[in-house]
Amino acid sequence: MMARPAEAAQAAPGGEIPGDVQRALEDVQVPSYVIDRFGIIRWINPAAERLVGDVRGRQQTSVVAPEQRREAKESLTRKLLGTEKSTEGRVVVLGPDGERIQVEISAVPLYDGGRIVGVFGLVPQRERKAPPSPHPHLTPRQNEVLHLLAHGRSTEQIADELHLSRETVRNHVRRLLIALDAHSRIEALAVAHREGLLRPPEPPSAPA
Repeated sequence: MMARPAEAAQAAPGGEIPGDVQRALEDVQVPSYVIDRFGIIRWINPAAERLVGDVRGRQQTSVVAPEQRREAKESLTRKLLGTEKSTEGRVVVLGPDGERIQVEISAVPLYDGGRIVGVFGLVPQRERKAPPSPHPHLTPRQNEVLHLLAHGRSTEQIADELHLSRETVRNHVRRLLIALDAHSRIEALAVAHREGLLRPPEPPSAPA
């Protein structure tokens, strides 16, 4: 006989969730994963395995497209330090055969008591549209700078966001202008849009 809600509440004092949550996550059709403090993927559910293969025991960055690996690693570090409470955004991951797949992720720090022990994430949506391919002559960092320029960031804002000096950002901009055969930032963005190098804008965050 199934417990009535009142009985279930009594069986879960202190606001704890009754039942086997991990088993439920195994059965849910939304890809889910856990990454430990060292960036190692420790657990995925079957839905995640269908998306990227059995990647348990591998570094988180090995599943992410090369041009987004630094960004993914820095986001993980911020969560482990407790300075980033959640991530909601688009990421390009690699399927079992190397296929580039654009997905939306939602990830949060994973706590054991009061200590952060890793990151738990969900992949609520897989984009139907193919993700943009990186330019063959742009480094992953230059690709990051290009996307930030496309979102209206200034040199100073890019430097702060990527933890770089302003001169380093200017050097990246100069090199990406050369790679795209452009003479200005506006022209570089026009080329990038024409060649399909840019990710679409992030959806607005839902109100808390």
